[in-house]
Amino acid sequence: KLHSRTHVVLPPVEAASSRRHVISCSSTALVAILTFNCGLAPLPVQAEDMSNGQDEKEEGVVGAIKSLFDPNEKTKSGKVLPKAYLKSARELVKTLRESLKEDPKDIANFRRNADSAKESIRDYLSNWRGQKTVAGEESYVELEKAIRSLASFYSKAGPSAPLPGEVKSEILNDLDTAEKFL
Repeated sequence: KLHSRTHVVLPPVEAASSRRHVISCSSTALVAILTFNCGLAPLPVQAEDMSNGQDEKEEGVVGAIKSLFDPNEKTKSGKVLPKAYLKSARELVKTLRESLKEDPKDIANFRRNADSAKESIRDYLSNWRGQKTVAGEESYVELEKAIRSLASFYSKAGPSAPLPGEVKSEILNDLDTAEKFL
């Protein structure tokens, strides 16, 4: 025989505690469902210069938990920018630098790194082009400059033309400058 376990009688104190638990869990689940299904995503964050001479270092478990849920991150230059932007920009710098340093005579490696760099550029531009939260940032300006230099060269010389040394060094300088602000 099957026995049903759905009918549980609790004493009054435990019943109130159980109701609170059910309400708390269901409200958390409801917020999660609404967030993912209804597009209640966090709003874009304005970068703010927090360099007032004080170093706010939160250590321990509380600091780790706060940094985990904080959508922003402090850069090397002391500005607070969205973590997603910083991750995308750092990935772009890394892949573009790797593709520029690759030997064009090694076709397989060159194509693989170039494709990775193209994907990083597309991802970066699709997410951050024209975003007011980062448009005035030094790193954004330098990355845009590097991307435009690369695009300008390939639009004039063709998609398979070898990159001249001066264009390559100009782009690498832009990447180095952008990385200083990330």
